[in-house]
Formats: sequence, C-alpha cells, structure tokens
Amino acid sequence: MTEQAAEQYKITEEPYYLPVHDEVSLYEAAYGARMPVMLKGPTGCGKSRFVEYMAWKLGRPLITVACNEDMTASDLVGRFLLDKDGTVWQDGPLTIAARIGAICYLDEVVEARQDTTVVIHPLTDHRRVLPLDKKGELVHAHPDFQLVISYNPGYQSLMKDLKQSTKQRFAALDFDYPEADVESDIVMHETGVDKETAEKLVQIAHRARNLKGHGLDEGISTRLLVYAGQLIAKGVDPSAACRMTLVRPLTDDPDMRDTLDAAVSTFFS
Repeated sequence: MTEQAAEQYKITEEPYYLPVHDEVSLYEAAYGARMPVMLKGPTGCGKSRFVEYMAWKLGRPLITVACNEDMTASDLVGRFLLDKDGTVWQDGPLTIAARIGAICYLDEVVEARQDTTVVIHPLTDHRRVLPLDKKGELVHAHPDFQLVISYNPGYQSLMKDLKQSTKQRFAALDFDYPEADVESDIVMHETGVDKETAEKLVQIAHRARNLKGHGLDEGISTRLLVYAGQLIAKGVDPSAACRMTLVRPLTDDPDMRDTLDAAVSTFFS
C-alpha cells in the first residue's frame, strides 16, 4: 500500500475535543511506544471523538471498525472474493491498517465474539504481525501502526467481557462524562445553544445518571445532550426536544419515564 492509500483515511479537519485530565499526553506517550491502548467508559462519553482527535493531532490515518456479535475474523483480516477474473483476495480493515501504518480503532470490541478478537493478539505484543492463514501470508505491521480498542465496562457480563489474555495486552485509559462546566462548553460548541440552555441540559443529565442502577441501565450521555441541543437550536420546544432525545431513547418503563419527564419539566417548564 502506498502513502496515497493512507491519505484517504486521514482526518483533515481538527475534531473538537476538550481534554478532561491528562489523557492526551498519556496517549501521545503510548503512541510513541506504539503501545496498544484500551479506552474504557460509558456510552457516548467521547471515546470515539478522542481517538479521532488523537489521530488528527498525530497526523496518522484512522480506520474505525464498529464491532458487533456477527463480526467474523474474516471481516477484520480479509477474505477471498469472486469477480469476473476469478478469485481475488480483499484485505479487511485491520490488515489495511497494519499495512499502511494507520491507527486501527475497534469500537465496542466486547461486542465481537471472543474467537474473533483472538486474531488481534499477534499484533499486540513484540511480534507485531498479522497472520493471514487463508492467504498464507504473514503481514508485518508498519512501524506507525497502533491498535486501539474501546468498550463499556457497565455492560460487562460473564458472557460479554474481554478475556484476561486480551486485556493484559493493552494499556488502559478510563473515560467518564466530563465535569459539568466542561460538558456545558461541549454542548454549546456542538449545538450553538446558549450557556443557560446547555447548563440546564447538563443538570438533567446529572439527575438521570444518579438513577443508574436504580431503574436505568445507563445515564444520559453527552452525545444525547448534543442531540437535544441540536433540536433546540432548530427551534424545537426544549421540553419536547428533551423528551425525544433524553428520555424516550433511555427507557420504556412508564414510571422511569415519568421521573425523567419531571426532571425535564423542572428545568424547561
């Protein structure tokens, strides 16, 4: 693969990201050592945006894979396909990233089957190789290649968790929702709503997050706050916007909906 091939995966505009702690400097150090990195945190707290920002900051191509339970090893590494000329090998996203020196980001990796995630092991130790067994090729990772994975520990279960043999191949960064003032700034920047509206949305989110484990599996994410702000910026009534983006997606339980609707009414009567 040529440098030209890598260019199509580069992020050309700076993604908006506000550092919360020292995650930027820690990631830069990990990338300097080409260390595999695991990002752990709740849904919609900024893990994917952080990876995009770091890829831009480091000037590296980024290939993102949204993992799911139907994903096979072939979806990651590649497969033989039939075309008019016969059988042709097509690299998967992990193989492309290893060849061109991209950052490969496996989003919500815990969703993938464990027999699929095992294929990343040779890329995450001193070998830095990817065996393509079906093709009979051993791909040596480009010197700039790095593997990043993410998952939500809140959804861990005995059936859906990473093996220790996988976890202990990565350095890890913990992510959580930002502090209230930082989260308000994010909502203002991403949506264009005023400071007062952004602060009210964040306060609603904090009330919902306190209900996690007490009727809610997950709190209101920063992503959902941005959705609410975008609707409000489009002229939608704030209460209706909040019900549509902050309450209805979160739960179908009538009592919990009433509780969340009451929190919305407190700030947007």
